[in-house]
Amino acid sequence: MNKPLRRVAIFCGLLVLALLVRVNWVQFVQGDELKNDPHNRRVAIERYSIPRGNIIVDGKAITGSSTTDSGDFKYKRTYKNGKMWAPVTGYASQAFDANQLEKLNDGILTGTDDRLFFSRTVDMFTGSKQKGGNVVTTLDARAQKAAFDGLGKQKGAVAAINPETGAILALASTPSYDPSTFAGMSNKDAEAYNALQKKSNPDEPMLNRALRQTYPPGSTFKVVTAAAALENGLYNDVDSSTRSPLPYTLPDTSGVELKNEGNIPCKNASLREALRVSCNTVFGKISADLGNKKMKAEAEKFGFNNPGINTPVRASESIFPTDNRPQNAMAGIGQASNRTTPLQMAMVASAVANGGKLMKPYMVDQLVATNLNVVQQHTPQEMSQPLSPENAQKIQSMMETVVKSGTGTNAQIPNVTVGGKTGTAQHGENNKDNPYAWFISYAKTDKGTPVAVAVVIEGSDTLRDDIAGGKLAAPVAKHVMQAVLEGEK
Repeated sequence: MNKPLRRVAIFCGLLVLALLVRVNWVQFVQGDELKNDPHNRRVAIERYSIPRGNIIVDGKAITGSSTTDSGDFKYKRTYKNGKMWAPVTGYASQAFDANQLEKLNDGILTGTDDRLFFSRTVDMFTGSKQKGGNVVTTLDARAQKAAFDGLGKQKGAVAAINPETGAILALASTPSYDPSTFAGMSNKDAEAYNALQKKSNPDEPMLNRALRQTYPPGSTFKVVTAAAALENGLYNDVDSSTRSPLPYTLPDTSGVELKNEGNIPCKNASLREALRVSCNTVFGKISADLGNKKMKAEAEKFGFNNPGINTPVRASESIFPTDNRPQNAMAGIGQASNRTTPLQMAMVASAVANGGKLMKPYMVDQLVATNLNVVQQHTPQEMSQPLSPENAQKIQSMMETVVKSGTGTNAQIPNVTVGGKTGTAQHGENNKDNPYAWFISYAKTDKGTPVAVAVVIEGSDTLRDDIAGGKLAAPVAKHVMQAVLEGEK
């Protein structure tokens, strides 16, 4: 071969080598990045080329798929009772992607997850129509309906948990939205989606208040403060005097007094009596006496200050703050910078009800292939031990007194032991806005303790003087507990 031809051959060989390197780089190194690029329309086309798998509650699908004439997309998502289930499912939209369970389990639902390879292969050889796998939830349809109907037109949220396993039984948020209204690609879908955005709708119907909104917990946090008092040995007997003055002056202030709501017997009250009538003075003093470090440590055992609580949908972090002494006293009664999600307060009630053991909350039990093979099964996990069994029993006794003869009597259920705690959290500068109404509770029978609930009502047409956790939130919690108990029969 003469010299010019040899040079041409070498040059062509280098070009082929470069092409091979580039092809392999794109396929194996950049493959995932290109596949997940939001501008890669082929991904969206593939997602909606087959019927999407379903999200299952109590053995029944609460989602579906229908054919569509939206250009390249053959199917679009449908929802059954979408407003009630939106805080659980999230949405899957041809135009606006997906969120929550729909997004987190997209590979299973679209059939593209590698764990479904065997199922896809079998379908290919048998000629079966391809479709996505299913997501089996822990949700209880009765409890969800009771929560959603109980909230009604009020702005608020409900979270219900099985204390023994951590399984989420209900997750309701109002106002809500129907994901079906913007599942497609039309102008009508775009109008529906835009109308739900915060700038167009200040009520934020797409906000998952059960998981993603934090509120001051008010007096429901006194359960955590009582736990801190017992766990740190500040008090041992829940029926002995707490040696609490009335009035109580906040530490490091020039005579600023912590007020109680109403004329209630709080001077030297026992822990039981202080929780029964909800004494700010007693629990504010406990928080100040223990100090911020011990209070924060106990709150964190219940899940506060943990940004990684996944259900698998990520919950917002609940915050017990690092604060000075007067602010720490206020945080001990659920005010100041103390902020929490409804899920977190359901976890507090759950840990108390479960003998002091907090189970990790979850709402997906199984991921199932199209041939019904289980590709993933959840195993309940212990998250922490905020209380000793002995102290958990003491707080159970106190919470049950609240429902028997205290501020939580509206949660009583015949022939069922119910423990609870009301809360009315201040809201707005100088408490100018209507307060938040809270109630946390659990119900137990001879068979066990199947449910713990947290309810918050953020906004209501009720007159300010009538807004209290016992009046507004406790009846909602009662109906949710009854729904779970009915299903246990």
